[in-house]
Amino acid sequence: MGNMRRVKLGEVALVEISGVDKKATYGEALVRLCNFTDVYKNWVITARMHDSLMVASANEREIEKFSLHRGQVAVTKDSETRDDIGIPTYIADNFEDVVLGYHCALITPDDSQLNGEYLNAFLHTEFIQKFFSANASGSGQRYTLSIDTLNSIPIILPPIDEQERIGDIFSNIDRKIEINRQINDYLEAMARQLYDYWFVQFDFPDENGKPYKSSGGKMVWNEKLKREIPDGWNEGQLIDISSITMGQSPDGRSYNEVGDGILFYQGSTDFGIRFPSVRQYTNSPTRFAKKGDILMSVRAPVGAVNIANNDCCIGRGLAALHSKIGSMPHLYFIIRDLKTAFENKNAVGTTFGSITKDELHSLPVVVPNASVVGRFESVCSPIFGRQMIIGKEIEDLIAQRNELLPLLMNGQVSVRQLNNHL
Repeated sequence: MGNMRRVKLGEVALVEISGVDKKATYGEALVRLCNFTDVYKNWVITARMHDSLMVASANEREIEKFSLHRGQVAVTKDSETRDDIGIPTYIADNFEDVVLGYHCALITPDDSQLNGEYLNAFLHTEFIQKFFSANASGSGQRYTLSIDTLNSIPIILPPIDEQERIGDIFSNIDRKIEINRQINDYLEAMARQLYDYWFVQFDFPDENGKPYKSSGGKMVWNEKLKREIPDGWNEGQLIDISSITMGQSPDGRSYNEVGDGILFYQGSTDFGIRFPSVRQYTNSPTRFAKKGDILMSVRAPVGAVNIANNDCCIGRGLAALHSKIGSMPHLYFIIRDLKTAFENKNAVGTTFGSITKDELHSLPVVVPNASVVGRFESVCSPIFGRQMIIGKEIEDLIAQRNELLPLLMNGQVSVRQLNNHL
Protein backbone atom coordinates (compact mmCIF):
# COMPACT_ATOMS: atom_id res chain seq x y z
CA MET A 1 0.00 0.00 0.00
CA GLY A 2 1.60 3.22 -1.18
CA ASN A 3 1.29 6.79 0.11
CA MET A 4 0.60 5.62 3.62
CA ARG A 5 0.58 7.94 6.58
CA ARG A 6 0.60 7.25 10.29
CA VAL A 7 -1.85 9.04 12.59
CA LYS A 8 -3.45 8.62 15.97
CA LEU A 9 -7.09 7.53 15.98
CA GLY A 10 -8.22 10.70 17.76
CA GLU A 11 -6.92 12.78 14.84
CA VAL A 12 -9.27 11.14 12.33
CA ALA A 13 -12.24 10.01 14.44
CA LEU A 14 -14.44 10.95 17.38
CA VAL A 15 -14.13 8.43 20.23
CA GLU A 16 -16.76 8.38 23.00
CA ILE A 17 -17.17 5.99 25.94
CA SER A 18 -20.70 4.76 26.58
CA GLY A 19 -22.22 4.64 30.04
CA VAL A 20 -25.66 3.40 28.97
CA ASP A 21 -26.72 0.74 31.48
CA LYS A 22 -28.81 -2.30 30.62
CA LYS A 23 -31.39 -1.62 33.34
CA ALA A 24 -34.78 -0.23 32.38
CA THR A 25 -35.39 3.07 34.20
CA TYR A 26 -38.81 4.61 34.72
CA GLY A 27 -39.41 7.70 32.59
CA GLU A 28 -36.75 6.88 30.00
CA ALA A 29 -37.33 5.68 26.45
CA LEU A 30 -37.11 1.98 25.71
CA VAL A 31 -34.33 1.11 23.27
CA ARG A 32 -32.41 -1.90 22.06
CA LEU A 33 -28.95 -2.21 23.58
CA CYS A 34 -25.91 -3.35 21.64
CA ASN A 35 -23.92 -4.57 24.62
CA PHE A 36 -20.44 -5.95 25.31
CA THR A 37 -21.31 -9.48 24.18
CA ASP A 38 -22.84 -8.28 20.89
CA VAL A 39 -19.69 -6.30 20.10
CA TYR A 40 -17.36 -9.06 21.24
CA LYS A 41 -18.96 -11.83 19.19
CA ASN A 42 -19.64 -10.12 15.87
CA TRP A 43 -17.45 -8.72 13.11
CA VAL A 44 -20.43 -6.59 12.03
CA ILE A 45 -23.71 -5.44 13.59
CA THR A 46 -26.55 -5.66 11.06
CA ALA A 47 -30.26 -4.82 10.98
CA ARG A 48 -31.05 -8.54 11.00
CA MET A 49 -29.77 -8.70 14.58
CA HIS A 50 -32.14 -6.00 15.83
CA ASP A 51 -34.75 -8.20 17.53
CA SER A 52 -32.13 -10.29 19.31
CA LEU A 53 -30.63 -7.26 21.05
CA MET A 54 -31.53 -6.62 24.69
CA VAL A 55 -34.36 -4.22 25.57
CA ALA A 56 -33.15 -1.44 27.89
CA SER A 57 -33.75 2.27 28.42
CA ALA A 58 -31.85 5.47 27.73
CA ASN A 59 -32.40 9.19 28.12
CA GLU A 60 -32.53 11.63 25.20
CA ARG A 61 -28.89 12.64 25.53
CA GLU A 62 -27.71 9.02 25.52
CA ILE A 63 -29.88 8.18 22.51
CA GLU A 64 -28.54 11.17 20.60
CA LYS A 65 -24.93 10.42 21.50
CA PHE A 66 -24.75 6.63 21.27
CA SER A 67 -27.28 5.64 18.61
CA LEU A 68 -25.65 3.36 16.06
CA HIS A 69 -25.13 4.51 12.48
CA ARG A 70 -23.60 2.89 9.44
CA GLY A 71 -19.85 3.49 9.22
CA GLN A 72 -19.18 3.59 12.95
CA VAL A 73 -17.05 1.07 14.84
CA ALA A 74 -17.74 -0.13 18.39
CA VAL A 75 -14.99 -1.51 20.66
CA THR A 76 -15.06 -3.43 23.93
CA LYS A 77 -13.50 -1.06 26.46
CA ASP A 78 -13.11 -3.05 29.66
CA SER A 79 -13.35 -6.65 30.81
CA GLU A 80 -12.13 -9.19 33.32
CA THR A 81 -9.28 -10.27 31.01
CA ARG A 82 -6.88 -8.39 28.78
CA ASP A 83 -7.78 -10.66 25.86
CA ASP A 84 -11.40 -9.45 25.79
CA ILE A 85 -10.74 -5.72 25.49
CA GLY A 86 -10.26 -3.85 22.24
CA ILE A 87 -12.43 -6.23 20.21
CA PRO A 88 -14.07 -4.16 17.43
CA THR A 89 -17.22 -4.54 15.35
CA TYR A 90 -18.45 -2.56 12.36
CA ILE A 91 -21.90 -0.96 12.35
CA ALA A 92 -23.27 -1.98 8.94
CA ASP A 93 -26.74 -0.36 9.10
CA ASN A 94 -28.47 2.72 10.52
CA PHE A 95 -30.57 2.15 13.65
CA GLU A 96 -33.19 4.50 15.09
CA ASP A 97 -33.59 2.75 18.44
CA VAL A 98 -30.32 0.88 19.08
CA VAL A 99 -27.68 2.42 21.36
CA LEU A 100 -24.28 1.19 22.41
CA GLY A 101 -24.09 -0.13 25.97
CA TYR A 102 -21.55 0.45 28.72
CA HIS A 103 -18.15 -1.30 28.77
CA CYS A 104 -17.89 -0.19 25.12
CA ALA A 105 -16.60 2.79 23.14
CA LEU A 106 -18.11 4.21 19.95
CA ILE A 107 -15.83 5.44 17.17
CA THR A 108 -17.21 7.76 14.49
CA PRO A 109 -14.62 8.13 11.70
CA ASP A 110 -14.09 11.31 9.71
CA ASP A 111 -15.15 9.60 6.49
CA SER A 112 -13.07 11.94 4.35
CA GLN A 113 -9.95 10.41 5.94
CA LEU A 114 -10.94 7.07 7.48
CA ASN A 115 -13.22 4.31 6.20
CA GLY A 116 -15.13 2.45 8.93
CA GLU A 117 -14.82 -0.99 7.34
CA TYR A 118 -11.09 -0.48 6.94
CA LEU A 119 -10.81 0.68 10.57
CA ASN A 120 -12.69 -2.39 11.78
CA ALA A 121 -10.29 -4.65 9.89
CA PHE A 122 -7.24 -2.69 11.08
CA LEU A 123 -8.31 -2.91 14.73
CA HIS A 124 -8.59 -6.69 14.36
CA THR A 125 -4.90 -7.01 13.44
CA GLU A 126 -2.49 -8.71 15.81
CA PHE A 127 -0.43 -5.51 16.12
CA ILE A 128 -3.37 -3.48 17.45
CA GLN A 129 -4.63 -6.29 19.66
CA LYS A 130 -1.18 -6.41 21.29
CA PHE A 131 -1.33 -2.62 21.67
CA PHE A 132 -4.64 -2.92 23.55
CA SER A 133 -3.31 -5.68 25.81
CA ALA A 134 -0.14 -3.75 26.61
CA ASN A 135 -1.92 -0.46 27.29
CA ALA A 136 -4.87 -1.70 29.34
CA SER A 137 -4.86 -0.37 32.87
CA GLY A 138 -5.95 -2.29 35.96
CA SER A 139 -5.22 -5.73 37.35
CA GLY A 140 -6.98 -8.69 38.90
CA GLN A 141 -10.72 -8.48 38.21
CA ARG A 142 -10.92 -5.55 35.78
CA TYR A 143 -8.89 -4.17 32.87
CA THR A 144 -9.84 -1.05 30.94
CA LEU A 145 -8.87 1.13 28.00
CA SER A 146 -8.94 4.84 28.84
CA ILE A 147 -10.19 7.48 26.43
CA ASP A 148 -6.60 8.71 26.08
CA THR A 149 -5.42 5.22 25.13
CA LEU A 150 -8.19 4.85 22.57
CA ASN A 151 -7.44 8.24 21.04
CA SER A 152 -3.74 7.35 20.80
CA ILE A 153 -4.23 4.10 18.84
CA PRO A 154 -1.66 4.20 15.99
CA ILE A 155 -3.43 3.97 12.64
CA ILE A 156 -1.78 3.33 9.27
CA LEU A 157 -3.78 5.15 6.60
CA PRO A 158 -3.48 4.43 2.90
CA PRO A 159 -5.42 6.76 0.58
CA ILE A 160 -9.18 6.71 1.26
CA ASP A 161 -9.96 4.92 -2.04
CA GLU A 162 -7.52 2.15 -1.09
CA GLN A 163 -9.16 1.90 2.35
CA GLU A 164 -12.54 1.55 0.67
CA ARG A 165 -11.28 -1.25 -1.58
CA ILE A 166 -9.89 -3.13 1.42
CA GLY A 167 -13.15 -2.53 3.29
CA ASP A 168 -15.13 -3.86 0.31
CA ILE A 169 -13.23 -7.14 0.36
CA PHE A 170 -14.18 -7.80 3.95
CA SER A 171 -17.69 -6.48 3.32
CA ASN A 172 -18.16 -9.03 0.51
CA ILE A 173 -17.11 -11.86 2.81
CA ASP A 174 -19.43 -10.48 5.50
CA ARG A 175 -22.34 -10.47 3.04
CA LYS A 176 -21.72 -14.13 2.20
CA ILE A 177 -21.66 -14.96 5.91
CA GLU A 178 -24.85 -12.93 6.46
CA ILE A 179 -26.71 -14.69 3.62
CA ASN A 180 -25.76 -18.08 5.03
CA ARG A 181 -26.95 -17.04 8.47
CA GLN A 182 -30.26 -15.87 7.02
CA ILE A 183 -30.72 -19.23 5.29
CA ASN A 184 -30.00 -21.04 8.56
CA ASP A 185 -32.49 -18.79 10.39
CA TYR A 186 -35.16 -19.62 7.79
CA LEU A 187 -34.47 -23.36 8.07
CA GLU A 188 -34.65 -23.18 11.85
CA ALA A 189 -37.96 -21.30 11.69
CA MET A 190 -39.36 -24.10 9.49
CA ALA A 191 -38.27 -26.78 11.92
CA ARG A 192 -39.46 -24.76 14.91
CA GLN A 193 -42.93 -24.34 13.42
CA LEU A 194 -43.18 -28.08 12.83
CA TYR A 195 -42.04 -28.78 16.41
CA ASP A 196 -44.70 -26.40 17.78
CA TYR A 197 -47.44 -28.06 15.76
CA TRP A 198 -46.43 -31.57 16.83
CA PHE A 199 -45.15 -31.23 20.41
CA VAL A 200 -46.71 -28.04 21.78
CA GLN A 201 -50.11 -27.94 20.08
CA PHE A 202 -50.12 -31.77 19.74
CA ASP A 203 -51.31 -31.58 16.15
CA PHE A 204 -48.92 -34.19 14.79
CA PRO A 205 -50.40 -36.31 11.96
CA ASP A 206 -52.63 -39.11 13.26
CA GLU A 207 -53.04 -42.49 11.54
CA ASN A 208 -55.21 -40.79 8.91
CA GLY A 209 -52.78 -37.94 8.34
CA LYS A 210 -55.03 -35.44 10.16
CA PRO A 211 -53.86 -33.13 13.00
CA TYR A 212 -54.22 -35.23 16.17
CA LYS A 213 -55.68 -32.85 18.76
CA SER A 214 -57.69 -30.69 16.34
CA SER A 215 -59.28 -33.83 14.90
CA GLY A 216 -60.45 -35.07 18.29
CA GLY A 217 -57.48 -37.23 19.29
CA LYS A 218 -57.74 -38.47 22.86
CA MET A 219 -56.05 -36.21 25.44
CA VAL A 220 -55.34 -37.30 29.02
CA TRP A 221 -54.77 -35.12 32.09
CA ASN A 222 -51.31 -35.66 33.59
CA GLU A 223 -51.19 -34.73 37.26
CA LYS A 224 -47.40 -34.32 37.46
CA LEU A 225 -47.21 -32.02 34.45
CA LYS A 226 -50.51 -30.28 35.34
CA ARG A 227 -51.65 -30.40 31.72
CA GLU A 228 -53.29 -32.59 29.13
CA ILE A 229 -51.07 -34.69 26.89
CA PRO A 230 -51.92 -37.16 24.09
CA ASP A 231 -53.01 -40.62 25.14
CA GLY A 232 -50.00 -42.92 25.30
CA TRP A 233 -47.51 -40.13 26.02
CA ASN A 234 -45.89 -39.82 29.47
CA GLU A 235 -44.27 -37.39 31.86
CA GLY A 236 -40.56 -37.72 32.45
CA GLN A 237 -37.32 -35.93 33.21
CA LEU A 238 -34.70 -34.58 30.86
CA ILE A 239 -32.38 -37.46 31.70
CA ASP A 240 -35.05 -39.86 30.38
CA ILE A 241 -34.77 -38.49 26.85
CA SER A 242 -31.17 -37.30 26.81
CA SER A 243 -27.70 -38.45 27.78
CA ILE A 244 -26.02 -35.51 29.54
CA THR A 245 -22.32 -34.76 29.96
CA MET A 246 -21.41 -31.95 32.35
CA GLY A 247 -18.32 -30.02 31.29
CA GLN A 248 -15.06 -29.89 33.19
CA SER A 249 -12.34 -27.36 32.40
CA PRO A 250 -8.87 -28.75 31.53
CA ASP A 251 -5.63 -27.44 32.99
CA GLY A 252 -5.36 -23.81 31.89
CA ARG A 253 -1.78 -24.43 30.75
CA SER A 254 -3.12 -26.67 27.98
CA TYR A 255 -5.09 -23.85 26.30
CA ASN A 256 -3.73 -22.61 22.98
CA GLU A 257 -4.82 -20.88 19.79
CA VAL A 258 -2.55 -22.74 17.36
CA GLY A 259 -4.63 -25.89 16.87
CA ASP A 260 -2.71 -28.14 19.27
CA GLY A 261 -5.12 -30.82 20.49
CA ILE A 262 -8.91 -30.62 20.32
CA LEU A 263 -11.31 -27.68 20.05
CA PHE A 264 -12.24 -26.35 23.48
CA TYR A 265 -15.36 -24.40 24.43
CA GLN A 266 -15.41 -22.99 27.95
CA GLY A 267 -18.92 -21.54 28.10
CA SER A 268 -21.54 -19.44 26.36
CA THR A 269 -18.95 -16.72 25.64
CA ASP A 270 -17.82 -19.04 22.84
CA PHE A 271 -21.34 -19.29 21.39
CA GLY A 272 -22.28 -17.90 18.01
CA ILE A 273 -25.77 -17.47 16.61
CA ARG A 274 -26.13 -21.24 16.23
CA PHE A 275 -22.64 -22.78 16.29
CA PRO A 276 -19.75 -21.91 18.64
CA SER A 277 -16.84 -19.79 17.42
CA VAL A 278 -13.39 -21.37 17.19
CA ARG A 279 -11.22 -19.52 19.69
CA GLN A 280 -8.97 -22.01 21.44
CA TYR A 281 -7.82 -25.61 21.76
CA THR A 282 -6.62 -27.86 24.55
CA ASN A 283 -4.09 -30.67 24.45
CA SER A 284 -5.33 -32.02 27.77
CA PRO A 285 -9.10 -32.57 27.23
CA THR A 286 -11.36 -33.71 30.05
CA ARG A 287 -15.04 -33.91 29.03
CA PHE A 288 -16.17 -34.35 25.43
CA ALA A 289 -19.02 -33.49 23.07
CA LYS A 290 -19.54 -35.08 19.68
CA LYS A 291 -20.30 -33.27 16.45
CA GLY A 292 -24.06 -32.64 16.39
CA ASP A 293 -24.45 -32.67 20.18
CA ILE A 294 -26.42 -29.86 21.77
CA LEU A 295 -24.30 -27.54 23.91
CA MET A 296 -26.19 -25.86 26.73
CA SER A 297 -24.87 -23.16 29.04
CA VAL A 298 -25.17 -24.20 32.70
CA ARG A 299 -23.96 -20.85 34.03
CA ALA A 300 -25.51 -17.44 33.47
CA PRO A 301 -27.16 -17.19 31.07
CA VAL A 302 -28.46 -20.67 31.91
CA GLY A 303 -30.07 -22.39 28.93
CA ALA A 304 -28.24 -20.63 26.08
CA VAL A 305 -27.92 -23.19 23.27
CA ASN A 306 -25.53 -23.95 20.41
CA ILE A 307 -24.82 -27.07 18.39
CA ALA A 308 -21.34 -28.58 18.24
CA ASN A 309 -20.24 -28.61 14.62
CA ASN A 310 -17.06 -30.51 15.52
CA ASP A 311 -15.96 -33.01 18.15
CA CYS A 312 -14.76 -30.88 21.05
CA CYS A 313 -13.88 -30.57 24.73
CA ILE A 314 -16.33 -28.69 26.96
CA GLY A 315 -15.51 -26.62 30.04
CA ARG A 316 -17.43 -26.20 33.26
CA GLY A 317 -19.78 -23.59 31.79
CA LEU A 318 -21.39 -26.12 29.44
CA ALA A 319 -23.23 -29.43 29.26
CA ALA A 320 -23.45 -31.64 26.17
CA LEU A 321 -26.74 -33.40 25.43
CA HIS A 322 -27.50 -36.26 23.04
CA SER A 323 -30.96 -37.64 22.34
CA LYS A 324 -31.84 -41.05 23.77
CA ILE A 325 -35.06 -41.29 21.77
CA GLY A 326 -33.68 -40.79 18.30
CA SER A 327 -34.15 -37.13 17.41
CA MET A 328 -31.65 -34.35 18.01
CA PRO A 329 -33.96 -31.69 16.47
CA HIS A 330 -36.66 -32.66 19.01
CA LEU A 331 -34.18 -32.40 21.89
CA TYR A 332 -32.83 -29.09 20.56
CA PHE A 333 -36.25 -27.44 20.71
CA ILE A 334 -36.93 -28.97 24.13
CA ILE A 335 -33.82 -27.17 25.41
CA ARG A 336 -34.83 -23.95 23.65
CA ASP A 337 -38.17 -24.09 25.48
CA LEU A 338 -36.40 -24.68 28.80
CA LYS A 339 -34.29 -21.56 28.14
CA THR A 340 -37.50 -19.56 27.80
CA ALA A 341 -38.66 -20.95 31.16
CA PHE A 342 -35.39 -19.84 32.80
CA GLU A 343 -35.74 -16.36 31.31
CA ASN A 344 -39.32 -16.05 32.56
CA LYS A 345 -38.18 -16.90 36.07
CA ASN A 346 -35.38 -14.36 35.79
CA ALA A 347 -37.97 -11.74 34.83
CA VAL A 348 -39.91 -12.27 38.07
CA GLY A 349 -36.81 -12.09 40.24
CA THR A 350 -35.77 -15.75 40.52
CA THR A 351 -32.32 -15.53 38.94
CA PHE A 352 -30.64 -18.68 37.68
CA GLY A 353 -26.90 -18.04 38.04
CA SER A 354 -26.17 -21.71 37.42
CA ILE A 355 -27.82 -25.11 37.28
CA THR A 356 -26.41 -28.27 38.89
CA LYS A 357 -26.17 -31.72 37.35
CA ASP A 358 -29.05 -33.02 39.48
CA GLU A 359 -31.23 -30.01 38.66
CA LEU A 360 -30.57 -30.41 34.95
CA HIS A 361 -31.27 -34.15 35.00
CA SER A 362 -34.58 -33.70 36.80
CA LEU A 363 -36.13 -30.99 34.59
CA PRO A 364 -39.69 -32.15 33.72
CA VAL A 365 -40.49 -32.96 30.08
CA VAL A 366 -43.20 -34.65 28.04
CA VAL A 367 -42.04 -38.01 26.68
CA PRO A 368 -43.77 -38.52 23.30
CA ASN A 369 -44.79 -41.65 21.45
CA ALA A 370 -41.76 -43.21 19.74
CA SER A 371 -43.41 -43.38 16.32
CA VAL A 372 -44.21 -39.65 16.40
CA VAL A 373 -40.59 -38.86 17.29
CA GLY A 374 -39.43 -41.09 14.44
CA ARG A 375 -41.60 -39.29 11.90
CA PHE A 376 -40.51 -35.90 13.19
CA GLU A 377 -36.87 -36.96 12.87
CA SER A 378 -37.35 -38.10 9.27
CA VAL A 379 -38.65 -34.63 8.35
CA CYS A 380 -36.34 -32.43 10.44
CA SER A 381 -33.06 -34.33 10.28
CA PRO A 382 -32.38 -33.23 6.67
CA ILE A 383 -33.08 -29.61 7.71
CA PHE A 384 -30.57 -29.84 10.57
CA GLY A 385 -28.10 -31.60 8.27
CA ARG A 386 -28.30 -28.73 5.81
CA GLN A 387 -27.79 -26.26 8.65
CA MET A 388 -24.63 -28.11 9.68
CA ILE A 389 -23.27 -27.81 6.13
CA ILE A 390 -24.09 -24.10 6.00
CA GLY A 391 -22.55 -23.66 9.46
CA LYS A 392 -19.32 -25.18 8.15
CA GLU A 393 -19.41 -22.79 5.18
CA ILE A 394 -19.74 -19.88 7.61
CA GLU A 395 -16.80 -21.22 9.63
CA ASP A 396 -14.68 -21.50 6.45
CA LEU A 397 -15.57 -17.94 5.41
CA ILE A 398 -14.58 -16.61 8.84
CA ALA A 399 -11.28 -18.51 8.59
CA GLN A 400 -10.71 -17.04 5.11
CA ARG A 401 -11.37 -13.55 6.45
CA ASN A 402 -8.94 -14.07 9.31
CA GLU A 403 -6.24 -15.36 6.96
CA LEU A 404 -6.64 -12.45 4.54
CA LEU A 405 -6.45 -9.81 7.25
CA PRO A 406 -2.70 -9.93 7.97
CA LEU A 407 -1.84 -10.47 4.29
CA LEU A 408 -3.63 -7.28 3.28
CA MET A 409 -2.48 -5.18 6.19
CA ASN A 410 1.17 -6.24 5.80
CA GLY A 411 1.13 -5.60 2.06
CA GLN A 412 1.90 -9.27 1.29
CA VAL A 413 -0.98 -9.33 -1.17
CA SER A 414 -2.68 -6.54 -3.10
CA VAL A 415 -6.38 -5.76 -3.40
CA ARG A 416 -6.12 -6.42 -7.14
CA GLN A 417 -4.60 -9.87 -6.55
CA LEU A 418 -7.36 -10.75 -4.09
CA ASN A 419 -10.13 -9.60 -6.41
CA ASN A 420 -8.75 -11.92 -9.08
CA HIS A 421 -9.11 -14.91 -6.76
CA LEU A 422 -12.28 -14.22 -4.75
